[in-house]
Amino acid sequence: MNYFAHGRHCIERPYLLAGTAVPDWLSVVDRRARARSRAARPFLLARDQRLVDLAAGVLKHHADDDWFHGTRAFAELNWEFTVAIRDRLPPDDGLRPSFLGHILVELLLDAELIAAAPSRLDDYYAAMRKLDPEYVAWGIQRMTSRPIDRLPHWIERFSSERFLYDYGEDAKLLVRLNMVMRRVGLPPIPEELQHWFPEARQRVRPRIAELLAGEDKELVE
Repeated sequence: MNYFAHGRHCIERPYLLAGTAVPDWLSVVDRRARARSRAARPFLLARDQRLVDLAAGVLKHHADDDWFHGTRAFAELNWEFTVAIRDRLPPDDGLRPSFLGHILVELLLDAELIAAAPSRLDDYYAAMRKLDPEYVAWGIQRMTSRPIDRLPHWIERFSSERFLYDYGEDAKLLVRLNMVMRRVGLPPIPEELQHWFPEARQRVRPRIAELLAGEDKELVE
């Protein structure tokens, strides 16, 4: 799952919302830092509700990913996208097609959820602006036992760039994907691939309920 899918039910509690984003934020600011469930769980007993919510958000992120990546819809779309990307890119001995297949399922799911409730994304970013980035970094550092000095700056940048809005437009999505490619050291994606994005969106759209099937159980529990 990606940022909006993880956090869209947590918007009324900004620090819970932030916690759902933390594992992905750390992959940007420090790939060696990990906010793991076992490290976050003891902080559910903290006195400060903000710290409790941060920890609960981290736990939610990992629980979400566990059931989401186990759905049949994700496995089938991931494989379908990997093959389609492989067939459309120059010969590639690396992991680019499979990596792209994986993240495109997640980003296009976010795009569909945002399109269905665009005002909810406005609320998402409004909640992010209520955070104290220094406090978030302090709390997460206690869970990771690593200095993460770049996290406050990244939270502010994440809130100001508002790049989740870009997922709904093919050209902007390509730009965002190539930023990810650069960050992880993979070759850039040629512009021609964006012509396939509308087809990929059509493949995700009818499977949203399947992709989110585990969420219904989570919300009930």
